[in-house]
Amino acid sequence: MRAQFVLSEIGVGLRRNLTMTFAVIVSVALSLALFGGSLLMRDQVNTMKGYWYDKVNVSIFLCSKGDATSTPKCAKGAVTDEQKKSIETDLNKMTDLVQKVTYESSDEAYKHYQQEFKGSPMTGSITPDQLQSSFRVKLKDPTKYKVIATAFAGRDGVMTVQDQRGILENLFALLNGMNVAALCVMALMLVIALMLIVNTVRVSAFSRRRETGIMRLVGASSFYIQMPFIMEAAFAGLLGGLVACGMLLVGRYFLIDHGLALHEKLNLIDFIGWDAVLSKLPLVLAIGLLMPALAALFALRKYLKV
Repeated sequence: MRAQFVLSEIGVGLRRNLTMTFAVIVSVALSLALFGGSLLMRDQVNTMKGYWYDKVNVSIFLCSKGDATSTPKCAKGAVTDEQKKSIETDLNKMTDLVQKVTYESSDEAYKHYQQEFKGSPMTGSITPDQLQSSFRVKLKDPTKYKVIATAFAGRDGVMTVQDQRGILENLFALLNGMNVAALCVMALMLVIALMLIVNTVRVSAFSRRRETGIMRLVGASSFYIQMPFIMEAAFAGLLGGLVACGMLLVGRYFLIDHGLALHEKLNLIDFIGWDAVLSKLPLVLAIGLLMPALAALFALRKYLKV
């Protein structure tokens, strides 16, 4: 009988404050969708870092004949065979840092340049002597780039040491910035949702002050009087959480599976899978259920004296 009464009171409260309940559901859904989206964005950035950092190299570009007059570091002329052997020997000795060393001659660099920029008017004006030979160094730990840079940047015959990982840092910084912006918007929406929940509970408690007064007179406990209001907020939050989960699933399906993953220029990006999305849904539902319930409990302590 008590359970039936509580459920009936929940239905009455939801019907009396239908518009505010709808606003709570929408606010909770949007804030939780942004929260889940920010978690997925973080996972995507970490996945991309792991995928690309494993493939980038440290490039040690050697002085060519054309660099002797244009680059102060190559003022002594093009790199000699002895200098190449010395650099390669020292790289091979760094077994604790270096995983693989690959040498690319000027002619090989020229062939790669011709293939990559095929059809460009610049290809006809470039000769193999103008392109630097290089050592492509695969590190066991890409974060140890500075060790290689310090050891080889100032050596004779070395023009520059370039970390390809640095090219990706700007992209990841942009993605992390977008993630922070999404979290800020999520926090704002969360505050709005909490304010709506408090106001909804306050209006609901005021509209049923006569019933709660009677229940108090007949000896009903505080928990029993407060339970319908808490359950109303929790139910609205759960509906918002379900909507947020649906938005995350639909977003993953259309944005990645039928969007970015089909783009030819993005086929090298390792996108997050469905397992990453599904693992976030229980957390979204739990927050959607508990957050409104706790907000309602706080509001009842202030506005419903029992």
